[in-house]
Amino acid sequence: MSIEKVRAYLRGLGLEDRIMEFPQSSATVELAAQALGCEPAKIAKTMSFLLGEEPILILTAGDARVDNHKFKETFHIKAKMIPCEQVEALVGHAPGGVCPFAVPENVKVYLDVSLKPFDIVYPAAGSGNSAVRLSVAELEKSSGSVGWVDVCKEPQV
Repeated sequence: MSIEKVRAYLRGLGLEDRIMEFPQSSATVELAAQALGCEPAKIAKTMSFLLGEEPILILTAGDARVDNHKFKETFHIKAKMIPCEQVEALVGHAPGGVCPFAVPENVKVYLDVSLKPFDIVYPAAGSGNSAVRLSVAELEKSSGSVGWVDVCKEPQV
């Protein structure tokens, strides 16, 4: 089970106690925010894309939307999300529980600058009813991120 892989991975980093499991679904940003009692922006949404044949994960603020122009400028290829039925095979977690922890070595993880304004964020923990409470610095370190990107639209004010 994916959450058990994440639990073991985070145990190795001394962060297992940050995992929260809910009786209800937290598989979408809105549901996770309700389960946690926080604003949707603080949910660290993990989006899965293909760069050619290579899967990547980009974590963004929960209320952020990917800007196709910025994505193409950054990765030099049009944004193409991994089809739902291929996500688990390519990144190790099923939709609703996709997170940057305990993923295959070939999966690169990026953090979007939309996360930087927050002290604490909540990515999923490998299941559709879990989350992990982390500081942005802890997320950067524990995710094995290869770097920060700016691929989201500017927030509407």
